[in-house]
Amino acid sequence: MAELEREIDAPGDGLDRLRLVPTPFVPEVRLHLAEDAIVWWARMEAAAGRALPPPFWASAWAGGQALARHLLDHPDLVAGRRVLDLAAGSGLVAIAAALGGATQVVANDVDPYAVAAVTVNARANRVRVQARSGDLLDDDGTQAELLVAGDVLYDRELADRVLPYLRRAAQGGTQVLVGDPDRGHLPWDVLEVVASYPVPTTEPSVDSPVRRVQVLRPR
Repeated sequence: MAELEREIDAPGDGLDRLRLVPTPFVPEVRLHLAEDAIVWWARMEAAAGRALPPPFWASAWAGGQALARHLLDHPDLVAGRRVLDLAAGSGLVAIAAALGGATQVVANDVDPYAVAAVTVNARANRVRVQARSGDLLDDDGTQAELLVAGDVLYDRELADRVLPYLRRAAQGGTQVLVGDPDRGHLPWDVLEVVASYPVPTTEPSVDSPVRRVQVLRPR
């Protein structure tokens, strides 16, 4: 946490710095994002002298932007409810849930930097979000009334763990919403589309400036 706060407060505005900026598709939410997450990652690894987790939290991923937009446009989904944001990254979706009137919001991630980012980003948006570390994917998924997950199906190995967790949550009575730009791991026989959005892309290594992103739920 202290290390990330030092990065935020560091002077300079180069590609390897974090800036507090409005999220492109969800301008109601401001996030501390890297101008270039890859450059920031390289500098931090060089300073640490060891490998660090990819800084997924330092970019506003398309699936999370669509899901956050959907929650803010449909506050009835979160108002008065307990919400869990799985693999929260920057905390964008969790912050949107808090702004929408959720009574309790937990943002979970396995990356300690992401947990710290959730805390500082929630503070910047003047909302209360509980940042929680650890791997929840072997649980039953019923820790909340609404489970939200943006960009959690970006590779086959992760999708094979996440999808059973989402199914268990839905079978246990939890409402589940997923934001995903379809990177080839969406099981259309398991998930159905609730909404679709053209989302500006800010994550690194993407060819198109806009991606079509679906908000989905278990069938």
